Amino acid sequence: MKLIAALALALGVAFTAPALAQEKKSADTNMQILRDKIKADKKLVVAANMNLSDAQAKQFWPIYDAYQKDLETLNRRIAKVIVEYAEADQKGAMTDALAAKLINESIAVEQAEAAARKRVAGKLSKALPGKVAARYLQIESKIRAAVRYDLASEIPLVE
Repeated sequence: MKLIAALALALGVAFTAPALAQEKKSADTNMQILRDKIKADKKLVVAANMNLSDAQAKQFWPIYDAYQKDLETLNRRIAKVIVEYAEADQKGAMTDALAAKLINESIAVEQAEAAARKRVAGKLSKALPGKVAARYLQIESKIRAAVRYDLASEIPLVE
């Protein structure tokens, strides 16, 4: 669980890093390195907790990799919402219209994430025993919950 907490902290940093004052190219390079490290660490956490047979691993990892690509797209969308909120908050420029827009985008991302989770659950259930599929979904859910907790603790309430 300590590795999951460290991973969650790293993901939290990944979402707040765009606010740091660095040269764009350097920041982009650093962010890509951080993203790659997080992906590798997350995969290690999942692998260590799944106890897959060789046959199950051949079925599981392609599904996992495709799902992670979907989640990466969703993570980028929510990062944009957070950055837009942070910029407005720093400038004291949060309007009712902007708040409504950010709420709607945040809900849209949550709905897209639920749809992606439902799709991957179906794929996993077809390829693997139900308990194995459920175990992965639990692991993924715990990792994402830890990330959300870190993000929520860092984002101030709207004024």
